[in-house]
Amino acid sequence: MALSPVDRWIWDFWHVEHENTHHLYYLQAPKSLGDPELRHRNATIGHATSTDLSNWTEHGAVLTPGAPGSVDATATWTGSIVRGDDGTWFMFYTGSTFLSADTTTNMEVIAMAASTDLHTWTKDPSFALHADPNWYETLGDSDWPEEAWRDPWVYRDDAGLWHMLITARSNTGPSIDRGVVGHATSPDLLTWTVQPPLTEPRHGFAHLEVFQRLTISGQPIIVFSAHDQVISDERRSTGATTGTWVAPWHEEIELDHATNLSGASLYSGRIVDHSGSPVLLAFELTDGTQPFVGGICDPIPVALNHGRLTLPNEARTQ
Repeated sequence: MALSPVDRWIWDFWHVEHENTHHLYYLQAPKSLGDPELRHRNATIGHATSTDLSNWTEHGAVLTPGAPGSVDATATWTGSIVRGDDGTWFMFYTGSTFLSADTTTNMEVIAMAASTDLHTWTKDPSFALHADPNWYETLGDSDWPEEAWRDPWVYRDDAGLWHMLITARSNTGPSIDRGVVGHATSPDLLTWTVQPPLTEPRHGFAHLEVFQRLTISGQPIIVFSAHDQVISDERRSTGATTGTWVAPWHEEIELDHATNLSGASLYSGRIVDHSGSPVLLAFELTDGTQPFVGGICDPIPVALNHGRLTLPNEARTQ
């Protein structure tokens, strides 16, 4: 694998390219924990750079958990990076707080940090974007063990308005259907307004993770990930499985037409431009013998065939 340190697990990640250098930011936790399930409570955000997406130089942790009472008191989770009009880089990331050491009950809040050079990041302690209970499930609304409000993906539309896509759950419907694409907007990256979700709670996902919005060959799409435990029986009966997913996005996000892009070995996939061609980066979730592996794969070519995004057969079936 392209980025697989011997001493740490690496999983969810996000990417930005600047001045011909690829910057990768990723969740990491020490393998000395023993149990990979403990990684979520011990996550920090690491940083590496590359010129070819295969050979990476690590630069250490750029964000770590905050003090007790802060929105990221337990761990710093998945995010995305954009550049403001004044040249400042903004990282929107997930702040996680587990309410006790012996339960999975977890609060998730969108946090923000800023940088002038993509290497040194300063948190904004005044920034915290919470789920709005008018539309979204909050902790205690159901038996779901977390307040799902994470994995912000930020982009700007043609009119200059900033949008944030957020892993969230609707406050209505059967639990297995409550996964939605949460939404917030901002004119300036500083002041955000939570909006209604961009999808309805009826598509057979308890949640959808790690969004990316992009256009390939004129085809607007959304990329996300989901695993078996959050996919409905109806979807799984048609072959749906753990992995990276893709769905068309024209006037609306067409989750009715969402399909697996990969199998269970490639999770949290991101599509990145590599010398003018799209490639997939993902972390290795499982190799068939280990339930969790970790580490970022080498770039995999992506093709658009008859309007459908595909990987080479050997990658798609893993």
